[in-house]
Amino acid sequence: MKNRLLLQAARGEPVDRPPVWFMRQAGRYQARYRALREKYTLMEIVRQPELSAMVTLWPVEELGVDGAILFSDIVVPLSSMGIGVDLREGVGPVVDPPLRTEGDLKRLRVLQPEEDVPYVLRAIDLLVKELEVPLIGFAGGPFTLASYLVEGGPSRSFLHLKTLMYREEALYRRLMDILAESIARYLLAQIHHGVHLVQLFDSWVGALSPEDYRRYVFPYTRKIADAVAAAGVPLIHFGVGTSSLLEAMAEAGGDVLGIDWREPLGRARGRLGSKVLQGNLDPAVLLAEKPFIQARVRALLEETGGKGHIVNLGHGVLPQTPPQALLWVVEEVHRFAERTGWV
Repeated sequence: MKNRLLLQAARGEPVDRPPVWFMRQAGRYQARYRALREKYTLMEIVRQPELSAMVTLWPVEELGVDGAILFSDIVVPLSSMGIGVDLREGVGPVVDPPLRTEGDLKRLRVLQPEEDVPYVLRAIDLLVKELEVPLIGFAGGPFTLASYLVEGGPSRSFLHLKTLMYREEALYRRLMDILAESIARYLLAQIHHGVHLVQLFDSWVGALSPEDYRRYVFPYTRKIADAVAAAGVPLIHFGVGTSSLLEAMAEAGGDVLGIDWREPLGRARGRLGSKVLQGNLDPAVLLAEKPFIQARVRALLEETGGKGHIVNLGHGVLPQTPPQALLWVVEEVHRFAERTGWV
């Protein structure tokens, strides 16, 4: 591997410049991805390792990013755990019927990665032979996956899941036990097949108060993080709208904490000390003109000095994003390193 910047930064080691990659760096903003989606559904791409590997490689070739994230979806394992998941265009994952009762929970079983998702692992096998940058594996976090299972799809209020938490805690905890075990197994299988670091996307956990996070999510995330740590691979821990949870999330585990645009990185650094941070441009910034984007990238890097910082967005690339906007971010990160004497 020629470029180890991302892996070194995730471990808190000195680097020649801040690494940069993007969540959802392969996707709808790319013309050739849109063309591919005219022939295949997302799940059809994921279930064909050669296609998944090809899509994973595209942004590395096009943008010169410092990491490749496996092309897949956080709900992919659920479809192999006894649950029907429909990825509906313009909606997101839909689970019908949802899991809300003791009887419903009997449908869910613990993931056996080698048997249940061999196509994901085969894609990793193909990628590690080709890539010159670290490969990022990933999984959905326990609260986020539980939200899709219990809500039946995307939600703003998480009313059904919170009702389960508050009124039927024993049932909720059995669900979370299954999810935590499955997520840990899934990440460890990816590590076994060669990914260099992993990201836990607990995207919707910001819906919880700090007290509820510690009671209802922390133990399960800690179990997953401990399993990854024992494997010796860095873990990026990410959520959206988590300003009130940062200390608890850092304590739950992970070498890197993903921060969204609502929390200034300078303030996050003050709260979290030496913890490596990832983020945190607002994805909508990339819809602006070039000078505005460049200024925002410079301001972002000046907050951290580029130290202990993996440059990324605060969430995924928007489908409307012009591809050149991502290139401008990468170029500005490189210029920052040159201007400040990193290289």
